[in-house]
Amino acid sequence: MSQSFNNSQQNFNWLSLKSIVLVLELIQDFIVICLCFGLFSFMVLQIREMYLSLLPPVQFEAVTADILSLLIWVELFRLLIIYLKEQRVSIGVAVEVAIVSILREIIVRGVLETSWTQVLAACAFLLVLGVLMVVRVWLPPTFDNIDPEQQVSKRHRSRVTVPDPDINNHINPVSLTPSEKHS
Repeated sequence: MSQSFNNSQQNFNWLSLKSIVLVLELIQDFIVICLCFGLFSFMVLQIREMYLSLLPPVQFEAVTADILSLLIWVELFRLLIIYLKEQRVSIGVAVEVAIVSILREIIVRGVLETSWTQVLAACAFLLVLGVLMVVRVWLPPTFDNIDPEQQVSKRHRSRVTVPDPDINNHINPVSLTPSEKHS
């Protein structure tokens, strides 16, 4: 009787929320790793195609489009790597990918050949993305050990000083090691 209770309790523990979440996160990480390998393979093929388009006769539009596409793939790859390291999607990198993608389309199509409404819409979208990049610096960190506003945070920490009882000057608390902070 107690053995069947232990077996059912073990089954219940296996189906606990923590273990389900862990398994789903592992599956999700595996999918992201597969995406990284696929994207890396695609970038290698893109580089091959880019070099082939450099052979005479040189097609400058195709080369420019390939280079900008490659930059977009590199940024997407970086976004996936950040996700694997930090388990979050970097808003800054995602906005950078969007900006490069919009600029690629404008450059490849040509500003003069694009209708004024599309150029106006692209400009408005770029403006919004630029504002988002600026506002992102001022947002507080949302994850432990991840500081999306590193520059602002460093400036703020440099303003806050801790008096040293042995010396009459102030030192930056960032320069203290954990053992020095507790002593």
